[in-house]
Amino acid sequence: MESVVVKARTERTEWYRDARFGMFIHWGLYAIPARGEWVRSTEQLAKEEYEPFANEFYAENYNPKEWAKLAKEAGMKYAVLTAKHHDGFCLFDTEYTDFNSMNAPCKRDLVREYVEAFRAEGIKVGLYFSLIDWRHEDFPHYGDMHHPMRNHEECGNENRDFDRYLEFMQGQVKELLTNYGKLDLMWFDFSYDIMKCDKWKAAELIEMVRSIQPHIVIDNRLEGSAEDAGSIRTLDPTPYSGDFASPEQMIPPACICDVAGNPIPWEACITLNTNWGYSAHDKHYKSPKLVVRTLVECVSKGGNLILNVGPNSKGEIPEESVAILKEVGTWMKQNGKSIYGCTFSEYTKPEWGRFTQKGNKLYAHVFEEQVGAICLSKMAGKVESMRLIKDGTEVKESFFWNLKEYADDAFFFFDSRAFDCYPLPDDMDTVVEITLKQG
Repeated sequence: MESVVVKARTERTEWYRDARFGMFIHWGLYAIPARGEWVRSTEQLAKEEYEPFANEFYAENYNPKEWAKLAKEAGMKYAVLTAKHHDGFCLFDTEYTDFNSMNAPCKRDLVREYVEAFRAEGIKVGLYFSLIDWRHEDFPHYGDMHHPMRNHEECGNENRDFDRYLEFMQGQVKELLTNYGKLDLMWFDFSYDIMKCDKWKAAELIEMVRSIQPHIVIDNRLEGSAEDAGSIRTLDPTPYSGDFASPEQMIPPACICDVAGNPIPWEACITLNTNWGYSAHDKHYKSPKLVVRTLVECVSKGGNLILNVGPNSKGEIPEESVAILKEVGTWMKQNGKSIYGCTFSEYTKPEWGRFTQKGNKLYAHVFEEQVGAICLSKMAGKVESMRLIKDGTEVKESFFWNLKEYADDAFFFFDSRAFDCYPLPDDMDTVVEITLKQG
């Protein structure tokens, strides 16, 4: 029998599982040194070295309406912005710290502008909030595996009050939940070592979140991480287990399921280049083809893809990212119905690509040219019709003489007049909509 937690999770995530494609936005002070969002930790920068960046945060070209239009053009249905990352700098108006965008030279509530702009484009809005705060005096410094001052004995933890930190953390979460209207998603990040579950007073935090916005979809990182999904994979998940698993910088080998084999919601969080936050010298961008095929792979395994962009300190999404997303958007306009609302198929992954499916609509994503006809394994007699999804062109089932030995399988060519290798109509991913016979 489905547990109460799982039943509620299924109801909350209906829109999320239909959306399939989202935009992650990592933006903050770290865009000024431009060496990635973990720069303060990796370079073990002291507070006095890092905080002056706040005096240079002008965000003069920040226009979230442009970001929202780009996300919509790319075919993304939801977005998540870093309201606060591990460095503690807030992009919103908060009464709990002066380390925020309202006190920076930009003097703007950047979160408010973001949620208004993305809502106006019909895109679901989410916020990322770090459970970690390297600036707060009551957060463990010395010995913590990630804190910039982890190796500095003079930064001992004897006089730090973690309960006071948790009051601060929950206060900021409550601000986000009450001051910005309906939020669709909250992305907490992240648990590690002993910093998980009860350490965060996770049950209390979730109770507060659900009391204010019961519909909100939440990730699994109050108890999990990119290394361990937590109890969401069990039959009796905790109330703070989250609504989806969040593998990072990789695609799972198969659909993520609980221990009984039941699929659970999941989302691969992937960077468009290498870093999450802006890194001036990181030009290792994924191609539009790789992005499309990664999205298809996620959906073919019952998951979502949230793809990250890292704007520079001025608030500009790098032009390389913009160009890639626009090209992905062109493919999505023609082929989006093979993504939205789709999931894994009842049929085994084909050698030439992947399947996604929605009801009796099977979508064949053909990645590779074939010698001879394209095989639909074990599908003889099951195909009612086929159309090239891009423009509706009829694709006929093939019954050539050299295929008759394989009576259990169905076959097709993109051009029924052809009898051999035929160039793919779309080298990125050619999608054929197969209507399956019912009954």
